[in-house]
Amino acid sequence: MNLARTLTELPPSLRWRWYELLSRLIYRRAFKNYGAGSVIVAPLRLRGTERIVIGSRLAAYEGCWIEAEPGAHLTIGDRVYLGHRVHLHAVGNITVGNGVMMTDNVMVSSGSHEMDEAKSAVPGAPIVIGDDVFIGQNAMVLAGVTIGPGATVGAGAVVTRDVPAGATVAGVPARIVATAR
Repeated sequence: MNLARTLTELPPSLRWRWYELLSRLIYRRAFKNYGAGSVIVAPLRLRGTERIVIGSRLAAYEGCWIEAEPGAHLTIGDRVYLGHRVHLHAVGNITVGNGVMMTDNVMVSSGSHEMDEAKSAVPGAPIVIGDDVFIGQNAMVLAGVTIGPGATVGAGAVVTRDVPAGATVAGVPARIVATAR
């Protein structure tokens, strides 16, 4: 009997429990901290796990890249949702607050590459994503950005500057299109 096929035939709540158990067994010793109830489903790449802190109840879906280069740290808060193929790449430090939701194909990178050194990452400035932030599909958050609590980043936006608390940004480069009342 094929385990993958068996898992897909389980009701969603039982399947999630299975992933939770499997994640706890596999990842709790690999990460610097791995919070209770956290689930990472079929990641594409995990690297530098000894420099990554994961809070409780992380839900990371298929194809995620979660990596921290030497000298950098990645901290993910409690109740964080990472959609399919989210890429978190800490070259400089990255902090993701509590209750953050990143939908599919979001990329957050605190580094860049030199033109003549395509294979080596160059450290950039830290990234801080506040509590209760929503980041839409295919958005990018680049080095040196702070996104304030309760902010929303629209689908496809490229965030190159700080986003105030409660603001909504969209576009390339991202600009404020609405503010909290």
